[in-house]
Amino acid sequence: MMKLRFLGTGTSTGVPQIGCKCETCISTDAHDKRRRASAILSVGGVNILIDCGPDFRQQIIDAGAPELVAALLTHSHYDHVGGIDDLRPYCYRSGGFPLYCRHDVAEDLRNRVPYCFKEHPYPGVPIFDIHEISDEMFMVGDIGILPLPVMHYKLPIVGFRVGKLAYITDAKTIPEETYERLEGVDTLVINALRKEQHLSHMNLDDALKVIDRVKPRIAYLTHLADKMGTQAEVEPTLPSNVRIAYDGLEIEIM
Repeated sequence: MMKLRFLGTGTSTGVPQIGCKCETCISTDAHDKRRRASAILSVGGVNILIDCGPDFRQQIIDAGAPELVAALLTHSHYDHVGGIDDLRPYCYRSGGFPLYCRHDVAEDLRNRVPYCFKEHPYPGVPIFDIHEISDEMFMVGDIGILPLPVMHYKLPIVGFRVGKLAYITDAKTIPEETYERLEGVDTLVINALRKEQHLSHMNLDDALKVIDRVKPRIAYLTHLADKMGTQAEVEPTLPSNVRIAYDGLEIEIM
């Protein structure tokens, strides 16, 4: 059994944005309250975190603080790694808490939280076991994970495929080689920032074109900004196999 729980489905500012009075930001619908994008993938009861943004502490508490065996990091922008320090309750195991990420992300983390990587760390700081990944499949225990290289404007980042689930966030373009890795996907999670074009993120039309090409059984949109509009307004306009993800949504992958 494989499940995905969306911890957060918002963009870097979250929704509502501080000080914004647009229709989405003042909405009282819980579906329109979006923390920074993150998720927990559960495979046979083994839980793997995908990204660890600045809202992680409250997200994981709201999820019941399940055991986590590792974290997969898509890239090092603050809205995806800003909660790293809050992983400390998971770090007290032999060798530290495993993080799987690209080399550039590993270097950014060592510079951003150097106290976690000192030879003689201060007692109580989180300790991490970084596993640098390439574009090749890697294993977290018995779980095979295939990186999905995508471009976040000019920055190479990764999504992840596990079985028939693919999770992609912050992409602007998808290389042909990655489309090949998406063949046969049943459930596709993909970012869709807003309706208008954006320099470094797919907009709604971009995401729908990817979905139409990949042809998953079902797709979920994530990493949404307030300018996408409210869930109640937008979701009824989407193709029948496309949903808007929301914080706390848990789905099963066939």
